Amino acid sequence: MPVVSIAPYRAVLASRDLRAALILGSLVRIPVFSAGVLLTVHVVTTLERSYAAAGLLASVATVAIAVSGPWRGRLLDRVGLRRVVLPSTLVALLCWSVAPWVDYVPLLVLAGVAGLFVIPSFSIVRQAVIAAVPSQERRTAISLDSVAVELAFIVGPATSIWAASLWDTRWVLFAIQMLGVVGGLVLWFVDLPLRGDAEDDGARTQTQRSAWFGLPFVAVCLAAAAATFVLAGTDLGIVARMREVGEPTAIGLVLASWGLGSLIGALVYGGLSRSISTFWLLGALALVTFPMALAAGPLSLGALGFVAGMFCAPTITASVDQASRIVPASARGEAMGWHGSSLTLGGAMGAPFAGLAIDEVGAGGGFVAPAAVGLVIAVLGAVALQTRRRRRAPNPEVSSPASAIGSGP
Repeated sequence: MPVVSIAPYRAVLASRDLRAALILGSLVRIPVFSAGVLLTVHVVTTLERSYAAAGLLASVATVAIAVSGPWRGRLLDRVGLRRVVLPSTLVALLCWSVAPWVDYVPLLVLAGVAGLFVIPSFSIVRQAVIAAVPSQERRTAISLDSVAVELAFIVGPATSIWAASLWDTRWVLFAIQMLGVVGGLVLWFVDLPLRGDAEDDGARTQTQRSAWFGLPFVAVCLAAAAATFVLAGTDLGIVARMREVGEPTAIGLVLASWGLGSLIGALVYGGLSRSISTFWLLGALALVTFPMALAAGPLSLGALGFVAGMFCAPTITASVDQASRIVPASARGEAMGWHGSSLTLGGAMGAPFAGLAIDEVGAGGGFVAPAAVGLVIAVLGAVALQTRRRRRAPNPEVSSPASAIGSGP
């Protein structure tokens, strides 16, 4: 039975590099989380377009960012942080200096271009967090990074929507994106180390993708995508249920309870004495999401959301941890790029899937349908990996010296 302790946190927080990565990671991610919801508000209110148009813009940006993940990550492995961040920062400066002031179609194009050259802040910060601590402390460090992500997710959208209610969305969008540019410049200046001292020598030679891009890595990425698939459905389900029961003003409180559960879950998971398989955590996340469909009001949905949230960050954390252990240090940037793209695409597919379920059966479908998909993937993934381990386990009758002698000519 895993034991929770605060000792691992004392050990990892002693690392100055880790503290710098966590602080910087929170700052550079706030504009990322703020921009998505702000773009929707900008398209619907200032440009006076439909929600469908806002959805198309979000889809274009999401696909562009997903495509850029592995490509930008591989560049991080080859040429280093500064030579990747500086061009991305310049593209962001050019695109977002113009995009807030143009009509819908040019905005669509500029958002796509900016997405393709997006600053790979998530990949950079996660690599820096992994590099800052020894291998045995990695899970705890990644859990702290998940806490930083949750804080950025809580602060960013709420602040941007508040600002958009007071000022012109064009200026708010411009200011948020310029904060992202400043974040890129800070990343360039600080130049966080992406590999540990012990990894530098072995990471000088590039490893062929075929050496690590196999079933175990793909399975972890699939689990990560399934997790955000469930989370995107839950997000939409919360909005739909609160509107269904006539409590739209409680949406923010329920989402905050859900996020708080995820933050606490990250801290608990980071303090455990051993890791848990991503597929087991994904299965648990799916199972605790089902009861949210039964919630009849804000209090019950908030409470059930808090419980479900406790498995959100641990599932993502476990997938990052497992993915980082499968790949060599020389390919970690590309691997984190693939992992990040999986998270992005999972969320992009989960929202429309949940929307269809809500249209067909009501708000409860937003919880049940994505959770069912997540549970199926969790079961299939756990069974497949267990079968693979059994097939690769050595047969004592064949490997023992006596049997080897007896089988000879």
